[in-house]
Order: sequence, then structure tokens, then C-alpha cells
Amino acid sequence: MSKLENPVQMAVIGAAHGIKGELRVKTFTGDPLALADYGPLHTKDGRTFQILDIRPAGTVVVVRFKGVNDRNAAEALAGTELFVDRSMLPDDGEEDEFYHADLIGLEVRDDTGAIGRIVAVHNFGGGDILDVTLAGRKGVLIPFTQAAVPHVSIADGFVQVDPLAAGLVDEEEGEAAGHSGFDPKGRPRGPKDAGGNR
Repeated sequence: MSKLENPVQMAVIGAAHGIKGELRVKTFTGDPLALADYGPLHTKDGRTFQILDIRPAGTVVVVRFKGVNDRNAAEALAGTELFVDRSMLPDDGEEDEFYHADLIGLEVRDDTGAIGRIVAVHNFGGGDILDVTLAGRKGVLIPFTQAAVPHVSIADGFVQVDPLAAGLVDEEEGEAAGHSGFDPKGRPRGPKDAGGNR
């Protein structure tokens, strides 16, 4: 199997389920059972998995893959991420709906122009976060919220960010400019014995 041109993660394999090779699988599809509708699933290292049977089981699905016939084979797959190519996914969503894979590579702009590029989209449980490489910086994480990213244009190849809401400028800088006599070093930092930096 050749490498997918534009992989989109659809699921991750969890623990073995029973002794006949079934696996618990966490899906990232709107309908968990729809995982079987996308055809063969692929791994980053080029392996292909075909779903023979799928059924719901609480917050996951239980899947039987072709060629996985016992618990030992199933246990060896725990943690395996499953992908399809972006071309396999429908494009019939609303104008403001898109896949995470569509965001990767987009230019990031603020009021001054282009400032960077999206290299990844993460979700650690608190919402989507854009991983952005900025000129002169190694990279920053920007919350993917309406306040921080008010405009997304997949067709034009960019996202517009609000630097303050995105955390790209310190609020102190904005406050210092607007309030004469503001001294950020003069703020109390807590007692020395409590770990404060005085």
C-alpha cells in the first residue's frame, strides 16, 4: 500500500474485546458505525484493515477486522491509529464546516498580513488547538475559537486571527499602552516563601 496523500484520522484501536480477535475502537466519525462506510482503513506505516463486522458498545464500537482472528493478534494492535485519504470524505457540509486536514498548511494572517502557517490541529480534551509556525518563532498553539480565529477561508487558503484573543500578544502590553504609569514589574508576585518571583 502506498502512503496516503492527505490522511485523515478516523479512529484509534483500543483494547482487545474477547478471545476471537475483536477490538474496541474509538471513532472520530459523527456516527460511530459509519466507520465501516469509508472502505479500507490504513495505518501510517502502510498496513490496511478491512472491517468485517462492527457494533456499538457504549462510547466505542467493537470491530472485527479481516485477518485478526485471536486475542494475541488483537492485543498487538492496541493504540494503532486508522486513517483514510481526504478524498474519501464527503464535501457536502456547510460553508463554515471543514475537516481538520483542510486546515493544515493554511496561511495564518492578522491585521498586518501573513504571520505564519498551520502545521497541525490538536485536541487534548479542552477543544481544538491550532499548532502554528510563526516567522521568528519555533511555533505557538492558538485556541481554535471564534474569538481567536474569527475567519476561516479554505478556498482562499488562510485563517484570520485576532492576536490578543489568540494569545500572540500579552494583555499587559495592551494595558501598558493604554494606561499611563502602568508598571508590570510593580505588581505583587506573592510572598517569597510561597515561590513568588520577587
